[in-house]
Amino acid sequence: MSTAQIAFLKGHGTENDFVIIPDYDGLIELSPAAVAQLCDRRAGIGADGVLRVVRSAAHPEARAMADEAEWFMDYRNGDGSIAEMCGNGVRVFARYLQHAGLAGEGDLAIATRAGVRRAGIAKTGPDGVPGAITVDMGRAVLPDGEVTVTVGERSWPARNVNMGNPHAVSFVDDLADAGNLYAAPAVSPAAAYPDGTNVEFVVDRGPRHVAMRVHERGSGETRSCGTGACAVMVAAARRDGADPAVLGHPVSYTVDLPGGRLVIGEKPDGTIEMTGAAVIVAEGVLDASWFTAVTA
Repeated sequence: MSTAQIAFLKGHGTENDFVIIPDYDGLIELSPAAVAQLCDRRAGIGADGVLRVVRSAAHPEARAMADEAEWFMDYRNGDGSIAEMCGNGVRVFARYLQHAGLAGEGDLAIATRAGVRRAGIAKTGPDGVPGAITVDMGRAVLPDGEVTVTVGERSWPARNVNMGNPHAVSFVDDLADAGNLYAAPAVSPAAAYPDGTNVEFVVDRGPRHVAMRVHERGSGETRSCGTGACAVMVAAARRDGADPAVLGHPVSYTVDLPGGRLVIGEKPDGTIEMTGAAVIVAEGVLDASWFTAVTA
C-alpha cells in the first residue's frame, strides 16, 4: 500500500484520545516505534493510543471471531505496546464505524484481544449530537491476594480487578494523593501483575458516585479509562456491599473522570455495561515521507 493512501482520524471518549488508522485488509505494518511517534503530542499527531481498524478475517489474532464480529480493534498503547482492551477505545471504534458508514444506530459486535465486545449506538438527538454508546464490557475477574499501591512514601491497599486487562484500584482521601502519575505507581507483589497494570485512585463523591484518576499502563496518566472505570465500579460495589449477584438486581455507579463522566452498571450475572460519549474530531492523510521515516 502506498503511504500516500494512509488516512487517519482523531477521536476521543471522555477525552481519552486516539489516532484511528483504517486498514481494512490488514496491509499496514505498525511497529511499536511508529505507534509511539503517531501518539507523540509534539512530533506526531498526539494521542493516548492507536486504534487500527481491521476486518477480523484479515487479522491472525481475530480470525476465530470473524463469524461473530466483522471488525477487529487492534489497539496499541501510546508507547507502542499492545493492550488487550480499551473501554473508551471501543466506543470510539464504534463511532468510527458509524462515521464511515460501516455500522448504523443499534447493536454491533467488535472483536478485541479480550474477546468480542458488543456495543449499542443510541439515536442521534434532535440537536444533531450523536447518541451515547453503551458497551458490554464482559465480566470482571477478581484475583485473590492482597495488593499494595505506593506513591512516594505513601501506600494504600488495592483491589485487583481484571477487565480483560489488569487494574489495581485504591481508595484514597484525596485524588491529589496520587501525585503527578507521570511514572507508574509501584504495585506489589509484582507477581500479581506479570505484564504490568493500570492503577486507579478513587474518592467518593456521594451514594454510588465516585471520582477517579488513572495511570494507564504504557500511556501514563490519561483523561479517562473505560476499563478502569469499570474496575473502579466493581471495586466500589464490593466495598459497599452492593454486589449485584448477592442483591439480585443491577447496580449502577456514576464515575467522574478528568475528561468527563461515565455510567457503569453491573447485572446480577456479572455482565458490566459502560455508557458514555464518543466523538470523531478530525480526519486527514499522513505525510508520506514522515510515515516512511517513522516506520523504517
